Amino acid sequence: QVQLVESGGGLVQAGGSLRLSCAASGIAFSFYAMGWYRQAPGKQRELVATISSGSSTNYADSVKDRFTISRDNAKNTVSLQMNSLKPEDTAVYYCKAQHTHFLTTVYWGQGTQVTVSS
Repeated sequence: QVQLVESGGGLVQAGGSLRLSCAASGIAFSFYAMGWYRQAPGKQRELVATISSGSSTNYADSVKDRFTISRDNAKNTVSLQMNSLKPEDTAVYYCKAQHTHFLTTVYWGQGTQVTVSS
């Protein structure tokens, strides 16, 4: 059974930092591109950052130079270090796994809430 379990969300003041983690099980992790997405109330889910199986990264313009995505294939985890947080970063953050070759094979985590107070 595939599971993606996010952790690390919470309440933080503007300018603060949080580190999200996603632990994957039931998949051949090294064959998956991983990503973080977020969804704010009343808005569509949007891409935050992705990291390929080869560790190439991609970021939304809104988080460049503030967020860093990384992966540990030995531990089957992907992390998102979030610095200089802003109130507009408030959202539920989701972890996504997409198979590198079979692109329709996609899994999502249950999400973790990040709230940034002003």
